[in-house]
Amino acid sequence: MSEEIKLLLVEDDEALRFIVKDNLKQNGYAVDVAENGREAIDLFDQNKYHLIILDVMLPKVDGFKVAEYIRKTNHDVPIIFLTARSMTEDKITGLTIGGDDYIPKPFSMEELLLKIKIFLKRSNNTVGANREESRSKKISRFVFIPEELTLSIDGEARKLTMKEMELIKLFSENTNKVLNRNEILEQVWGSNDYFLGRSLDVFISRLRKYFKADPNIKIINLHGIGFRFSVKKEENT
Repeated sequence: MSEEIKLLLVEDDEALRFIVKDNLKQNGYAVDVAENGREAIDLFDQNKYHLIILDVMLPKVDGFKVAEYIRKTNHDVPIIFLTARSMTEDKITGLTIGGDDYIPKPFSMEELLLKIKIFLKRSNNTVGANREESRSKKISRFVFIPEELTLSIDGEARKLTMKEMELIKLFSENTNKVLNRNEILEQVWGSNDYFLGRSLDVFISRLRKYFKADPNIKIINLHGIGFRFSVKKEENT
């Protein structure tokens, strides 16, 4: 690959920061490091990164706040959380505010390197797919433009996160069909576990609010199975 892959590593533990940075550089990545949330935000504002590795418990500004800041301007850069926390709600929070995955400490470098490779590949594939389908899609009264990460109705546009876009895209390609929960998780998140499942439920709730303006669109929960994205055709009167 001709373009250098640049990562941002945000970790306040000096020893762990050194080890992770050293391993990433040995694997051909360019790496900037930050030891607190404020420094991470400053570096993000000044540089373009392909992926961000973000500790949750940081001085000055915690990792969740940093991720929220990043997602306000960049909806598609992959974010991998590093967390020593074991509480379920913390992991779900990280995923629903825009994180792509989490790795609990202690972790192996092999696991981190594998996840980086997976998310960089998914990110590149998404960009390629978006270039191929720059056309807008009509979903009843809504206009959905995957490439621009927008969902509009009556001239009002809403900016989507990458995961929201991928979920709407999957639903729109399978309108009125039953989608299994595991199938959704595998296609949108790339894996299937309890925390991602809880995160999916939060995203479904969010999409229901987005589509509430059009009563012809329903996301129907089929208990124990999955969901059906129901779109009724408007009758011309």
